[in-house]
Amino acid sequence: MCTMFIDGLDGVAHHITQNADLAIVAASSPEALREHARKRGWDKLRLLTTPPGSTFKYDMGGEDEQGVQDSTISVFSMEPTGTIRHFYTAHPSMAPDIRERGIDLLCAVYNVLDLTPKGRGDWYAQLEYAR
Repeated sequence: MCTMFIDGLDGVAHHITQNADLAIVAASSPEALREHARKRGWDKLRLLTTPPGSTFKYDMGGEDEQGVQDSTISVFSMEPTGTIRHFYTAHPSMAPDIRERGIDLLCAVYNVLDLTPKGRGDWYAQLEYAR
């Protein structure tokens, strides 16, 4: 999931976790994820990594056959028996020509920019911004 989305989720995690479990799953080493989280100030999220050889990201559609990753959100439910069921998955791409709108409702930044006269235009979030 895009760093900007995770920035926002960190800010509201304490609200979400009153009603649901929330975890960010990354296909990176625990050390790399921990370092990135510290740089971003993420301290309210449960961060998990997929073990080497895991097909989780591929199975959920967050990674293609070539290993190219994309942001993905998946929801699971647990039955009283302990069985975990896949409930929902969404991706940024709505269509080949609509690349960035599929999960935008989860991002306050996009929603606020969309309220302005010029909207978000072709603006795209970056890890670092010029000062």
